[in-house]
Amino acid sequence: MKKALILTGKFVQDHEFIYPFYRLLEDEFEVDIGINEDEMVKGILGTDIPSNKNHPITKISEINSKNYNLLIIPGGVKSMEKVRQNKRIIEIISEFDKEKKTIGCICSGVQLLISAKIVKNRKISGYYALEDDITNAGAIYTDLTSVIDDNIVTTAHYKDLGPWMKSVLENFYNRNQNAK
Repeated sequence: MKKALILTGKFVQDHEFIYPFYRLLEDEFEVDIGINEDEMVKGILGTDIPSNKNHPITKISEINSKNYNLLIIPGGVKSMEKVRQNKRIIEIISEFDKEKKTIGCICSGVQLLISAKIVKNRKISGYYALEDDITNAGAIYTDLTSVIDDNIVTTAHYKDLGPWMKSVLENFYNRNQNAK
C-alpha cells in the first residue's frame, strides 16, 4: 500500500503543496488531503488547494493515521499560525511519529512538528527564522538541503523541494520494502 496524507490549510506556500502532491501522484501513491478548513482553500500565492479541483478533501475528523504510511507537511507561515491550533492535526502528526511512519516536513511546517512535541534531540531543518524555535524545542537545528532523522525528513526552503522529496521517498521505501 502506498497511501500518503498531506496536512495543510489556507495560505499554504503554494510550491510546498503542489510539488509534493504531484510528485506523490507520479510515484503512484494514493494521496489524501486534509485541510484545516475541511474545504478547498487558496495558497498564499492564490493557487487553489488542492490544485486539482476533482481531488477530494478528507475531513480532519475522519483521518486515521493507521490508514497511511507517509505524511507531508508543507509550510507557509500564515497557514501554520492557524493549522497548529487544530489539536486533531497535532495528534495525527504525533501518531505518525509514534508509528515510525515517514514524515516529510518543509519550511515553516516545522511549527507543527514542534507543537506535536516530536523534535526533541533530533536533527531538524526549517525556515531560518525558526532556528530559535527549533532549538528551544530541544532539537538540533541543521540547515542542509535535506535532513533525515529516523522517520522525519525536513528541509528549510522550497528551493530544495527536489532533493527533499527524493529523501522523503527514499525514507519511505526503506521503511516499506514491499511498497514498490
